[in-house]
Amino acid sequence: MTDITDFSHTRSPHARALIPFGVFLVFYLGLSIWSNDFYKVPMPVAFLVASATALLLNRKATLKSKIELFAHGMGDVDIMTMCLIFILAGAFASTAKAMGAVDATIELALAVIPPNLLLTGLFVVACFISLAIGTSVGTIAALGSIAVGLSQSLSVPAGFCLGAVVGGAMFGDNLSMISDTTIAATRTQGVEMHRKFQANLKIAIPAAVFSVLLYLCISPAVRPEALPGGASWERFAAMLPYISVLVLALCGMNVMAVLIFGTAFAGVIGMATGHFDFWGFLSAIGSGTLSMSETLIVALLAGGLLKVIRYNGGIAYLLQTIERHIRGRRGGELGTFLLVSVVNCFTANNTVAIVITGPIARDISKRYGIPPARTASILDSASCIIQGMLPYGAQILTAIGAASAVGLTVSPLEVIRFLGYPYLLGICLLISIVLDRRPAVKPEPPAQS
Repeated sequence: MTDITDFSHTRSPHARALIPFGVFLVFYLGLSIWSNDFYKVPMPVAFLVASATALLLNRKATLKSKIELFAHGMGDVDIMTMCLIFILAGAFASTAKAMGAVDATIELALAVIPPNLLLTGLFVVACFISLAIGTSVGTIAALGSIAVGLSQSLSVPAGFCLGAVVGGAMFGDNLSMISDTTIAATRTQGVEMHRKFQANLKIAIPAAVFSVLLYLCISPAVRPEALPGGASWERFAAMLPYISVLVLALCGMNVMAVLIFGTAFAGVIGMATGHFDFWGFLSAIGSGTLSMSETLIVALLAGGLLKVIRYNGGIAYLLQTIERHIRGRRGGELGTFLLVSVVNCFTANNTVAIVITGPIARDISKRYGIPPARTASILDSASCIIQGMLPYGAQILTAIGAASAVGLTVSPLEVIRFLGYPYLLGICLLISIVLDRRPAVKPEPPAQS
């Protein structure tokens, strides 16, 4: 038995090193299918089982040194930075919600939509809300009951309204500066958020515009008497923390500084408007940071697991296999798209899919000269496309749960039928890959063991 002393060392390619990935998929996917519930198996437990398997491999090394290697991966600067951003994003989101920003944003957005465009407006409102609060599930949970209520009062299919909400929610999940997927995509690629945002806009905006046109064409002709909510300066003031975070992030300000400022700003407005006192402000911050605990645990375990797999030659073997089917930069982008899509189907969690595939995508982008912002955009977009269409994903399940709460039975396929944005985003992303005429860069030679 020998100790591992060089944590940066990588052994020659070995397919056997990928066994922990297989264990993870069999454990998580198998038990999920057996229980008929993809959220029955806690994700951290699945990663613990896979991590234990990884530590059993490479019998030439001592258990102590393998654990140190695993801990070194957990403590990687990109992983720890990502975890810190998750914590700050949770604090900001919780504080903004506690001071009434979510409700005020929804009511104000609905108030400014012309009555005859209300159904199309549901998609636009969902886009705006998800972009502001950074969570697709939270957006669907907030707008789901409104969508179901409108479908009943306007006598239109519930699947139409819920599909528009889910599609819009994925728009913000893909673009928001405080979205888990954006944080994971940018940190794994080592790129600034505003650069990824700019690269993403070229794909997301056309898809969103075509989605609006699609909903305008297929929306039933309805004209309700009045819209819910109303516009007021109080509601606009409640939106200021979201607006400030978006503007400052786009200006290139450090994301941690942005989130700290946004949290403090939301706290000041919340105390000034009487939504909470100082102790309530601290409580909101505390609950927000704790709400990210599962995401933090998964990120840490994934970092350690990938470090061990990389050391044992698993990543090198995977890249070697993928490269047999890659021809230049365009092939690298398509390979990244397919890789994160497949993993997302197995995990039913787009953030986890990005954390797992991000380091592999980073290697592909380096070898084929793909800009980090472009790779981050592809990772985030592809994962949101698949996640939004999964009938067993949290987004669809939350939507049909909103219908069940008022006694309506809506199947996942009814919602998926009216999803516009994820389909169009997928088309726009594939077109951008196929029509990319930038010259291919000569692949970097494989790293020597």
